[in-house]
Amino acid sequence: MKTKGLNITIIAGARPNFMKVAPIIHAIKKAGQEGAAISYRLVHTGQHYDSKMSDTFFQELNIPHPDAHLGAGGGTQAEQTAAIMIAFEKELLANPADLVMVVGDVTSTMACSIVAKKLNTKVAHVEAGIRSFDLSMPEEINRMVTDAITDYFFTTSTWAGANLKKAGIPAERIFFVGNVMIDTLLANQDRFSKPAVWNEIGLKEKEYLMLTLHRPGNVDEGEKLKVMMKEIIDGARGIPIVFPIHPRTAKIFSDLNIKADNLYITDPMGYLEFNYLVQKCKAVVTDSGGITEETTVLGVPCLTLRENTERPETCEIGTNELIGTRTEAIRAALQKLFSGDWKKGAIPEKWDGSAAERIVLELLKL
Repeated sequence: MKTKGLNITIIAGARPNFMKVAPIIHAIKKAGQEGAAISYRLVHTGQHYDSKMSDTFFQELNIPHPDAHLGAGGGTQAEQTAAIMIAFEKELLANPADLVMVVGDVTSTMACSIVAKKLNTKVAHVEAGIRSFDLSMPEEINRMVTDAITDYFFTTSTWAGANLKKAGIPAERIFFVGNVMIDTLLANQDRFSKPAVWNEIGLKEKEYLMLTLHRPGNVDEGEKLKVMMKEIIDGARGIPIVFPIHPRTAKIFSDLNIKADNLYITDPMGYLEFNYLVQKCKAVVTDSGGITEETTVLGVPCLTLRENTERPETCEIGTNELIGTRTEAIRAALQKLFSGDWKKGAIPEKWDGSAAERIVLELLKL
């Protein structure tokens, strides 16, 4: 959809992106209906090419079909980055924009930012400034490179803004708007849907754990993954562990012969089914960043199997705790959970469902 006024190209490439672009698209449409001169073009890079990891999100979150699909999935980090850049350069030359908006910290975020800047197009980064300070994470490199060339920074927290200011970004280019992931969560909460696994297993509210693992440092070494899984299974005190398995994890997991009566492996789930289970579980055990934000707002205990986090507000304010990956730390955290001593947590500032509207307001001012 193109009009005179501000034309924005919005980039989505992988599962976490879709939850972030959905409310922005809805806010742009609403502003347009109210007479604002703003329009968008949605580009799907194809970074996640598994339909369960991507396509279902367009249907569930009412995101319009992408205007362009670059089909740049698969390959190594370098191959994927190169494929996205080559395809997006052609796309942007054929369909120039006033602004390219990238979200999050996946490969597409960095690759499309570089292409845009080299074509002298302004870049806006939604979820700018978050930092784990761990350069072994591909996402951290994506964040740093993207923020080094971004023009307009939309942040989720005061921590993120402080990181940008320390890097020398002028305050007038930083906009503390809140968290678009939470916009999507709150907008869809009454639409969460019970997955088949609920009845198949006989799940009961607050009597099962949700588990997600996909970080290379956790899943690429089979022996390490096996030890962690044993500790989680042993610490669960027999209650069901529901494990929607990431394609990356599934490849390694299938060779490890990990079995337990209370471990239930499922395919990746759609957004509405997955969050139905998160909302009703006793706790989430994860190495994801985004899930720690959702559990914070839902008031669900979250045990993060990492040594660092780019979302410190989920620990400082929310329900999340950094556990690390040592067996004794996992054991102690699960004991704390079952003893009823887990913190209640609160909701960070501006995580109220209106972040996308604030972003569009700032864009219209610009």
